[in-house]
Amino acid sequence: MHLAAGFPTTNRDDWRTLALEVLRKSGVEAGSPEEALAGVTYDGVTLAPLYDAADLPEHLPRVRRAAFAGWDVRQRHSVADPEAVLADLEHGVTSLWLVLGDGAIPVGRLPDVLREVYLDLAPIVLQAGAETREAAEVLFGLAAERGVSPRGNLGASIGTAGRDVTAELAVRCAADFPGMRAVMLDATPYHDAGGSDADELGCSIALGVEHLRALTGAGLGVGQAFGQLEFRYAATADQFATIAKLRAAHTLWARVAEVCGAADGGQLQHAVTSSAMMTARDPWVNLLRTTIACFAAGVGGADAVTVQPFDACLGPPDAFARRMARNTQALLLEEAGAGRVADPAGGSWYVERRTADLADRAWAWFQEIEAAGGIGAASELVAGRIADTRRRRADDIAHRRFPITGVSEFPNIAEKPVRVPSAGEAGFAGEGLPEIRYAQEFEALRDLADARPRRPVVFLATIGPVAAYTARAAFAANLFQAGGLATESAGPGTDPDQIATAFAVSGSTVACLCSSDKMYGLHAEAVAAALRRAGARKIWLAGKGDYEGVDDRLYAGCDALAVLRTTFDDLEVTR
Repeated sequence: MHLAAGFPTTNRDDWRTLALEVLRKSGVEAGSPEEALAGVTYDGVTLAPLYDAADLPEHLPRVRRAAFAGWDVRQRHSVADPEAVLADLEHGVTSLWLVLGDGAIPVGRLPDVLREVYLDLAPIVLQAGAETREAAEVLFGLAAERGVSPRGNLGASIGTAGRDVTAELAVRCAADFPGMRAVMLDATPYHDAGGSDADELGCSIALGVEHLRALTGAGLGVGQAFGQLEFRYAATADQFATIAKLRAAHTLWARVAEVCGAADGGQLQHAVTSSAMMTARDPWVNLLRTTIACFAAGVGGADAVTVQPFDACLGPPDAFARRMARNTQALLLEEAGAGRVADPAGGSWYVERRTADLADRAWAWFQEIEAAGGIGAASELVAGRIADTRRRRADDIAHRRFPITGVSEFPNIAEKPVRVPSAGEAGFAGEGLPEIRYAQEFEALRDLADARPRRPVVFLATIGPVAAYTARAAFAANLFQAGGLATESAGPGTDPDQIATAFAVSGSTVACLCSSDKMYGLHAEAVAAALRRAGARKIWLAGKGDYEGVDDRLYAGCDALAVLRTTFDDLEVTR
């Protein structure tokens, strides 16, 4: 059966010819459409505009999860609220991730939180840091009292619980608790510090190898050691990047298993929607981000998925936010059927090539870490590499090449905050790395503007008819509002004195000329002179061209953060 039998035969050269013709009509001159249309990730992976069967890698990844099994819906709790825990379990959540210790659930409250939870049915994943041993003993004690064998993960790791405690708990789980793993290898701190996908993957594999050495050194067999490990990765709204990352993780860990001689070296994965991508401003958009991330995690082969509530970066979520988080997963699993296929991305020329290229870069990074003495000895190397990625992404965010909807693009300065953030903007996550959010620099400016008795204003000196200035006025307004600045417009007209009068009424000291190139040629300098006489401290122009009296220009791809910070200074708003 030839599905394309009724269509003329085409090949890549035919596509190139047509694509080059379109590019030329668009004013783009390029030697090849691939050169003009390709993109490059932070890991140096080239994303081509077209893929075909020739792009398939020789070896394809093996995704562990079985078809029709779906994935484990795992909800995170950091507040001792037994009612909230039960509500989650009664409405679709299948396992619990409990954060214990200072600022979270006291270890002593664990029996209360789990008092009505069936430990043999609902897996419990602990995150207790330095109190991991104490938390494990409480959980084991509860299971013994009830005469059941618990399931889940104790959340131990060398970096948090220590090498001896981690090995001891792994040996104990292997001997006495077949449904329990001891070790959680959390790679999300590398992501939350601004790292790339290959940064996160390479560090996670290095963490895994370090723990294999520790567990086998404590007496476990290779297969037993592999069976004690679970990996945690971040899932983002970059759908295909997340799918490729999780699939690449399977490939990388399978290679480690092959080298170690493990019969079953499949990687157990827990995907968590990214903290770094979440915004405090317009947090409702986070519902969309986490939906895409959850879908990508499921398609990528995650065994368990945690969807963070849309207001997670504002403080502990309420019942509504938790409900939206778990219903996101319920919809994808039950209505969309996203868990009914083991590896739905398998065979995609684009996804397979991207997976293989990412795995190659992550493996090279892992080898670099190993050559430096392993993940424990390579902390400075790791921090330096992630800092470099963080700087490159920050530059893209500042220039709005990395857009953040509701923050750097399409901001709503009239929005009413859902809640005031209960904690500082940035802290330090595991491995001594900084913990960032991509939106934090724009949001810090929004906070400053909101704190003023009267919102600072930038005057848009619109010149000519509405059709002449609308596009550039909308562009300028969007940019200034991304920093929380209000914009007022002169409306249609070309009279410099009338525009200057409107500027004076606005009370601003910063203006931005907005119109077409033709109107600028006729009126820009006269309008700029009138604005200066009316007290303008700074005059911008949206678009191209150099005109007397204009201080600087706004344009697509300019450093929006630098523009905003300069404007705050010109408006005498303290930063």
